[in-house]
Amino acid sequence: MIRDVQRQDNVTTSPVISAKNMSLTFQTNDGPIHALQDVSLDIEKGDFVSFIGPSGCGKTTFLRVMADLEQPTGGEITVNGVSPEEARKARAYGYVFQAAGLYPWRTIGGNIRLPLEIMGFSRSEQAERVKRVLELVELDGFEKKFPWQLSGGMQQRASIARALAFDADILLMDEPFGALDEIVRDHLNEQLLKLWKRTEKTIAFVTHSIPEAVYLSTRIVVMSPRPGRISEVIESPLPRERPLDIRDTQEFLDVAHRVREGLRAGHAYDE
Repeated sequence: MIRDVQRQDNVTTSPVISAKNMSLTFQTNDGPIHALQDVSLDIEKGDFVSFIGPSGCGKTTFLRVMADLEQPTGGEITVNGVSPEEARKARAYGYVFQAAGLYPWRTIGGNIRLPLEIMGFSRSEQAERVKRVLELVELDGFEKKFPWQLSGGMQQRASIARALAFDADILLMDEPFGALDEIVRDHLNEQLLKLWKRTEKTIAFVTHSIPEAVYLSTRIVVMSPRPGRISEVIESPLPRERPLDIRDTQEFLDVAHRVREGLRAGHAYDE
């Protein structure tokens, strides 16, 4: 159900992303594949919402529907109060894929400038925005490097910078740290929280990692196996200021236990 949120200043605002009874079925030569079924969810401005569930449960498909990369076959979804197509045309979101997807023949600055060039920003505006987002992801000084000269973690930070370059209010992130080792992943998790705090973006984040979902999120959406449905939405009781060692606290472990139980209840571990 679409909810309006009453802010402290008595201004009523609508959810940034709102899905209502949304379904998506792919038609294949082997028959229909029901990727999503009766999904209803509101994401409010400034939320950090993580989606977790087994492979094939529709997490990425849901994100791609938000981005107008897939179209639902039932129900409805709005982004900033309009259709995903209209939101895409209005440049309402940045999208970060699982792989950094940087062009090897372009420098880091050139990769970040690419969407700005396509959108017709002036050269001076491009330079200003590239400088600003490189500082945001702590890559200032690397503008003239090529992707192959950077580590995997640095490449993903450059990918995030590219998604931030045109200053969209929404950031859609499809398991961006999944291929990185644990030490680098922890560091990027910390940096992402700092980035979220500074920019106040609304973030939808896909992950397979329970600790990552709990550490990053204001809400955790637990999804069931195909057909993908939301089995539980867990509101995080953790403070927004989260040092990495918060993961050793009982409060953190309790939330992680709830997520794990939610996955079990959704038969995420069934063979």
